[in-house]
Amino acid sequence: MVVLSKIYTKTGDAGETALGNGSRVAKHSMRVSAYGTVDEVNAVVGLARLHATGEMDSQLANIQNDLFDLGADLCTPDMDKDDTAEYPPLRMIDAQVERLEAEIDAMNGKLEPLRSFILPGGSALAAHLHQCRTVARRAERLSVELATVELINPAGIKFLNRLSDWFFVASRIANNAGADDVLWVPGANR
Repeated sequence: MVVLSKIYTKTGDAGETALGNGSRVAKHSMRVSAYGTVDEVNAVVGLARLHATGEMDSQLANIQNDLFDLGADLCTPDMDKDDTAEYPPLRMIDAQVERLEAEIDAMNGKLEPLRSFILPGGSALAAHLHQCRTVARRAERLSVELATVELINPAGIKFLNRLSDWFFVASRIANNAGADDVLWVPGANR
């Protein structure tokens, strides 16, 4: 259980922050950029939830919790060390990825196949889900970049990859099961 009695600590005033293992790094490090962008995804999911109801809202709530798990995973380096700590680090697992895949398949089963690219927009929920998708893609790019220099959990990268797909399919569901999608018309303004 986390207990936060004081929000500011002043320990980051010199441009460094503590990671999950207690080590300190620059706030502009690749690792901080990756998990900071995961936090940004979570914030835009919160905005999307203002427009979601029922099952969609419930699924988005699950995603928010998973994003906290992913942030905890990314902020704790040393994937290659034997963990004998009293509280081992929280790591993403394949079951979280598989849940997203099952939800994508269920939503996609309600949609007609795409015959054009879709412009971000339509309903308010769909527009917010498109924003979630693009921020999730950025988080994925940053995590993949981090993985070129440090060992990170591959399940986290898989999760981000599926998550952006989830947001795309969910945006179509939010647009009246695709009927209200805004289609790209190539060269329309030439």
